[in-house]
Amino acid sequence: MDNKTKGIVATVASALLCGCPGLLLCIFGAVSAAGVMPYNTDVNGVTSSGTVSPTIGYVLVCLSLIFIAIPIVVGFMTMRKKPEVPGGDMPIPPAA
Repeated sequence: MDNKTKGIVATVASALLCGCPGLLLCIFGAVSAAGVMPYNTDVNGVTSSGTVSPTIGYVLVCLSLIFIAIPIVVGFMTMRKKPEVPGGDMPIPPAA
């Protein structure tokens, strides 16, 4: 497998494993930060309800931005053209 194929596989894998969950976290975080994320719990017959704290929403939005940035960085690092080193194929002279 050549380097370009490995780069494409790494980019697609990171997009599926980090990018998609990051987008979902971003949506959930934005709704939580807006203060409209209600919850209802029922444990052993005791029911409670409330809203998720906006602080949790802000944290989720920041975390999602990191998750979304990972595939972008992986794609850039694996698909970029590496600069040619002048004289890269010449043998190294022996140490004096």
